[in-house]
Amino acid sequence: MKHSTTKLGYYLLTTKLKDFSCILFLLFTINSFSQNKISGVITDGNGNKIPLVEVYNKTSGTKYLSNSKGEFSIESDKSGNYELVFYKGNYAVLEKTVSTSEESIVIVLDKVTSLSEVVINKQKEKIFALNKLKDIDETAIYAGKKTEVISLNKLTANKATNNARQIFAQVVGLTINESSDGGLQLSIGGRGLDPNRTSNFNTRQNGYDISADVLGYPESYYATPTEALEEIQVVRGAASLQYGTQFGGLVNFKLKTPSKKPFEFTTRNTIGSYGLFTNFTSLSGTKDKFSYYTFYNYKQGNGFRSNSEFESKNYFGNLNYQFNDKTSLHLDYTYFDYLAQQAGGLTDVMFNDNPTQSNRTRNWFAVNWNLFALRLKHKFNATADFSLQLFGLDASRKAVGYRSNRVSNPDVVGTERDLIVGAFVNWGAEARFLKRYKIKENTSAFLIGTKYYQSENSGIQGPGSSGSDANFDVADAEFPFYANQSNYTYPNLNLSVFGENIFKITPNFSVTPGFRFEKIKTQAEGSYRKINLDLAGNVILDETKFENNIKDRNFVLLGVGLSYKPQNRIEFYGNVSQNYRSVTFNDIRTVSPSQVIDEDITDEKGYTSDIGIRGQIGDKVTFDASVYGLYYDDKIGEYETRNPNGSAAIVRFRDNIGTAVTYGFETMFDWSLNKTFFKQNDNFVWNVFSNIAITNSEYLKSEAPNIEGNKVEFVPLYNIKTGTGIGYKNFISSVQFTYVSSQFTEANNSKTDSSDNTYGIFGQIPAYYVADFSTSYKWQNWKLEAGITNFTNNSYFTRRATGYPGPGIIPSDTRTFYTTLEFVF
Repeated sequence: MKHSTTKLGYYLLTTKLKDFSCILFLLFTINSFSQNKISGVITDGNGNKIPLVEVYNKTSGTKYLSNSKGEFSIESDKSGNYELVFYKGNYAVLEKTVSTSEESIVIVLDKVTSLSEVVINKQKEKIFALNKLKDIDETAIYAGKKTEVISLNKLTANKATNNARQIFAQVVGLTINESSDGGLQLSIGGRGLDPNRTSNFNTRQNGYDISADVLGYPESYYATPTEALEEIQVVRGAASLQYGTQFGGLVNFKLKTPSKKPFEFTTRNTIGSYGLFTNFTSLSGTKDKFSYYTFYNYKQGNGFRSNSEFESKNYFGNLNYQFNDKTSLHLDYTYFDYLAQQAGGLTDVMFNDNPTQSNRTRNWFAVNWNLFALRLKHKFNATADFSLQLFGLDASRKAVGYRSNRVSNPDVVGTERDLIVGAFVNWGAEARFLKRYKIKENTSAFLIGTKYYQSENSGIQGPGSSGSDANFDVADAEFPFYANQSNYTYPNLNLSVFGENIFKITPNFSVTPGFRFEKIKTQAEGSYRKINLDLAGNVILDETKFENNIKDRNFVLLGVGLSYKPQNRIEFYGNVSQNYRSVTFNDIRTVSPSQVIDEDITDEKGYTSDIGIRGQIGDKVTFDASVYGLYYDDKIGEYETRNPNGSAAIVRFRDNIGTAVTYGFETMFDWSLNKTFFKQNDNFVWNVFSNIAITNSEYLKSEAPNIEGNKVEFVPLYNIKTGTGIGYKNFISSVQFTYVSSQFTEANNSKTDSSDNTYGIFGQIPAYYVADFSTSYKWQNWKLEAGITNFTNNSYFTRRATGYPGPGIIPSDTRTFYTTLEFVF
């Protein structure tokens, strides 16, 4: 009986396996018969085959690359005509309509020589328009979202110092904390989000995280050098469901792709005001299935204030291997190391008297960053894509200096300094699968993904040495009764599952719902030392307190996006999604003489929504106009109060202030004057742009005193950037004007006190304007760039810091000059 039962089980198992195999074979057969191919070869005028040509399918929005023999093959899900675009450097762009019924298609590209810089840029602009974030791009969905792409090839700007005011000029609504450290850090915000180190965005490079800790410390101490970038992608609104929970959305720095030549060498050397010198050198190439891109970037300068010198070294290496047309492997390594002296903050009186002064001679800041990433991309067929990204960080940031909240007090040589050391070790993996499918002849798409993230970070605060050098060792022996001491580890864990689906209801209308499940566990485990002294300086209390603060939560976020395209190149879009921001290391425990944190501080929750219209009018005008709203519950912010510990000191108190709303109108307009009035001249280009954001805000309710009804901090009513670019043959110039109205820096809306010569951390950021000019000239393999930033030499500031690099007002750069010489071989 037992033997018979075994035979019966074996028979059933084999039968089921056969049935399953038949089903798989049937599905594969159906899938195979449903595929149509467009294939051919690309040659020059002499019949020579051209390898590695970019082929764009304008009909489906997909991109392909011809192989080493100039052959290309495009899979399509239905028969018919398709619009294809063929592009390779030094060849004229070719647009051609082909049919799936055609066989052995031969494409002939015309080789062109001695192209002017203007003509080359026009060709790149045409390809950029094809590459701009589409509804679907590999394993990502952008339909119905607020998306903006910055093409660095189109910019005439100070790229050597990552001038964010120029680089992000055509991204609406951004606020910027400016610094004079050669662009070593990026600080952008917007819509009421604190710009400090871009901490309210999910910041990525080539699709992987680069901030210190995505959950516990999402600040970006490393900024990808602009000279190495191909484009910057900014995705806001419901995009948070794909890339995280944050209110700001995504900023992704996409580095240049390898040259299609076997070897390409580029070097750029820049000199500028206040001892600025930078060198950027890159090597790039493609050989058969292997390609590479690598660069080294060195910067040094003195800054426009005394005590502001800096030096940085940045290396990046990218290796790629294309196994076949469907599978590729990509390895990235980034090294970044810099040391900067920090001039400290100023009071209002000091700033108005002389914004270039500094009374801090012993403040230093150091960063060491090591980023690793391995990406696998696989295309199962024309309708199914998979990607797997492994990434890791081994990094540190160190700061030592005199940080008295009485900013006007001079730094006394020989006294103790405050030391803060943070170490960041984390790794993660993110997998995505996207499948396109048909609903009544309309292509829809489903995306599912998961992300695992784990970190083991640490932070030390203690006494720094009495010297003036960049010594980041703890000076326990020298100052045994230093009050502000702590030692913590932060073991964080995050597991998320996310998904979206484009439902193409009609050829013109789509609905994209999405979800994100999050498991977040943040922990602060360690101790801090509490020391009280009497008036004579004697120790009357010395105790060590231990903490193990664990926050463990699970939740689901939902969102939906709508897209309606009544005609080609015009789109109405809208989205709404839930958002979430977990408390950070600094929200759990910090020691700062200017800031105190509520022990019961908790996470932020809220909603983000956009409604807008974007597109092109002919080939002359590009525009994007939208209204948005951000609703925050338990919004974390700061307000001025007496120190809750009983001392008489006035501090910025950080807490969940209450419920707030930010809303506004944003519009971006770019008009090509040359295509409007000078159509016949291919060597001439002239465009104007305007970028206007009008934003309002209010605290709807708050348990804190005198907050309800106030404006939200970091929200200027008017944020305007406008400019023009003009070029003829190899000469290109641009002028840009920026105006930002006044904004509050804390929730009780303290007014600026021009007679404050003590703190400098309270009050508004006054309205300011600034103008920049850049120009370039190219001759053969050489290019000369030059410019003047803040050429009206305005004195202004964009930040009142409560910690490093202050406390106090951090002045922005005065008028500066720069010149860059580039050589490409």
